[in-house]
Amino acid sequence: MIGPQSGPMLQQAVSALGPPAGVRVWLACGRTDMRKGMDGLAMLAQQVLNEDPFGGAVFAFRGRRGGIIKLLWYDGQGVCLYTKRLERGHFVWPMSETGRVALTPAQLSMLLEGIDWRMPQRVRRPELAG
Repeated sequence: MIGPQSGPMLQQAVSALGPPAGVRVWLACGRTDMRKGMDGLAMLAQQVLNEDPFGGAVFAFRGRRGGIIKLLWYDGQGVCLYTKRLERGHFVWPMSETGRVALTPAQLSMLLEGIDWRMPQRVRRPELAG
């Protein structure tokens, strides 16, 4: 059976998709045509973001309505394309004069979970033990 009821293997598979520490992450600000595939998005990374799409960085693109995100990266063997659609809500997306914003891998993980990565809520540190 495939789906949320498939047990602990689901969590392992999802956590394996997280970005490795130290990877550069670029968000393409504005709207992207979500009909684009690997080649079209790699061309945007190169021509619009002025980055090498084969340099190991992760490039994130969002469509007009904001419910779909596509991630493009080169893993050393080939180009990978990851797509995620939120069932409710939209991905928080910045606007920038440069057309791109850099994120940390942790911020990308929050973004993919539908969390507002700009102002995450921190857990307060306890003042007293016991």
